[in-house]
Amino acid sequence: MTGEEMTGEEMTGEEMTGEEMTDGQMTGAQMIIRALADQGIDRVFGYPGGAVLPIYDALFQQNNLRHILVRHEQAAVHAAEGYARSTGKIGVVLVTSGPGATNAVTGLTDALMDSVPLLCITGQVPTHLIGNDAFQEADTTGITRPCTKHNYLVKTIGDLPRILHEAVYVATHGRPGPVVVDLPKDVQQTAGRYLDPAAIVHRSYRPRTAPQPEAIAEAVTLLSRAKRPVVYAGGGVVNSGNEASRLLYKLVKLTGAPITNTLMGLGTYPAGEPEFLGMLGMHGTYEANLAMYNCDVMLCVGARFDDRVTGRLDAFSPNSKKIHIDIDASSINKNVVVDLPIVADAAAALEALAAGWSQGGHSLDPEALAAWWKTIEGWRARRCLHYRQEEDGAIKPQHAIRRLHQLTKDRDCYIATEVGQHQMWAAQLIGFEKPRRWMTSGGLGTMGYGLPAAMGVQVAHPDSLVIDVAGEASILMNIQELSTLVQYALPVKIFIVNNRWMGMVRQWQELLHGGRYSESYSESLPDFVKLAEAFGAVGIACSDPAELDDKILAMIETPRPVVFDCRVNPNENCFPMIPSGAAHYEMLLGPEDEATHRISGEGLALV
Repeated sequence: MTGEEMTGEEMTGEEMTGEEMTDGQMTGAQMIIRALADQGIDRVFGYPGGAVLPIYDALFQQNNLRHILVRHEQAAVHAAEGYARSTGKIGVVLVTSGPGATNAVTGLTDALMDSVPLLCITGQVPTHLIGNDAFQEADTTGITRPCTKHNYLVKTIGDLPRILHEAVYVATHGRPGPVVVDLPKDVQQTAGRYLDPAAIVHRSYRPRTAPQPEAIAEAVTLLSRAKRPVVYAGGGVVNSGNEASRLLYKLVKLTGAPITNTLMGLGTYPAGEPEFLGMLGMHGTYEANLAMYNCDVMLCVGARFDDRVTGRLDAFSPNSKKIHIDIDASSINKNVVVDLPIVADAAAALEALAAGWSQGGHSLDPEALAAWWKTIEGWRARRCLHYRQEEDGAIKPQHAIRRLHQLTKDRDCYIATEVGQHQMWAAQLIGFEKPRRWMTSGGLGTMGYGLPAAMGVQVAHPDSLVIDVAGEASILMNIQELSTLVQYALPVKIFIVNNRWMGMVRQWQELLHGGRYSESYSESLPDFVKLAEAFGAVGIACSDPAELDDKILAMIETPRPVVFDCRVNPNENCFPMIPSGAAHYEMLLGPEDEATHRISGEGLALV
């Protein structure tokens, strides 16, 4: 949906305080509080300013809605993302006009790219000053139109209740996303009549959720005839709810087909199950990428064929029939032309597919399936994620993340990441057994995402272990949120994989730009232990592999925010790697085997 200015009846009532209001009326600021409560929202992340002071005054006079005061508006949005993604609920942000709103733009774009349901309420100058370059004025609806699912400028108090409830509906229905409500200060102070959510029906937005029966029947037939099937599941399965993941598991077990996940889909299928091939794409596993290239039927559920997954489009799975299930019709045929589109909610489509498969008594050709799995096991035997950790050498980043996983896998744990090499190693080496345990910035790749996202997760799950796997460069983007962690006693663990480089930038410079390391080395880093202590958190440093496990356990058991400075080998690169614009079979597998692997024979890659 595109942004638009929503207006209606003329403003009713006069500017007044709560004490002056007549029966049945409330101010716009009070409507905000009431509407959030009626929508089941009890957390909001924000930062005050002049244009939203009436809302903050209304917040002060109630006890049901908890406000988390962040240190930067970008962090408020990422925190709301972490809260939303780990719970399945909508995340709510409250910021002031001008720089408050513009600081939120990066987070809003991140949420749009990764389909995260958010309501962002922004203050605005009074209506009579809009367009006059007033103090802290910005064209918020114009600025956010490209980076939100929808946005509203509220000009009358009569429109406010409808817009608030519509905004929550739009953000959470269909493909989720961020919605901005830009609210002038005078509307916040004006009294009007509130309407309950039940009284509001969106007049046009009705996303399709149920699949068409004939499309499901055709999909079942296509799958049943496959000799080399693969299931490719993305973040849309997470957004559809835990039932979608259960149904995905059921369908994969019924068919016996291999399954791979996108970065955003990790956890939708248990990593420990034999059908799971790992993540696919630029830093995906050898077996997942070659299975995608060589399959003859592909079932894509809740993924959008982004460039980091497909690689070179003309070489993407060239001999397969492609079935694409997505709730967003605009994602169908956007990047890859498919043979069978199914516009539907992932859970509804998966349920129909599993039912159709079972009721029709379908099964895959056992000989062909066995041959397909034999080929896949040959690719798995390459052990593309293998590394060697010398006892007396520097800690390898892969080893640090693997040990972190081994020591936390049996706990009630949530993982967030920043962006870079550490993010890809975490995706490769941490095995997620259930959805909503993995928070990372996929589409936008936003450095600084992980710490505030972990903060939002910890707010939602106060008794759980929440870890931000970070890089020393990325963590500095929003390091000020350590103050928020300490203020609210949020015991987030920040595990910094410190190699002193902007690691992914350095890797590309090494492999693709002749080793010309232009501005990618962090010349002057803080002492992270002292920095943690300065904020009132706990600092731990480790550079010895022999001490790593004990110090990770000390981090886990510390009931306070912890910054763990894990000083690792600075020269490691993240493999496998498909260079940008290359095909799935053109993988670099590491320093011991960086040859390009070509296709021959009957379309199957040489092992």
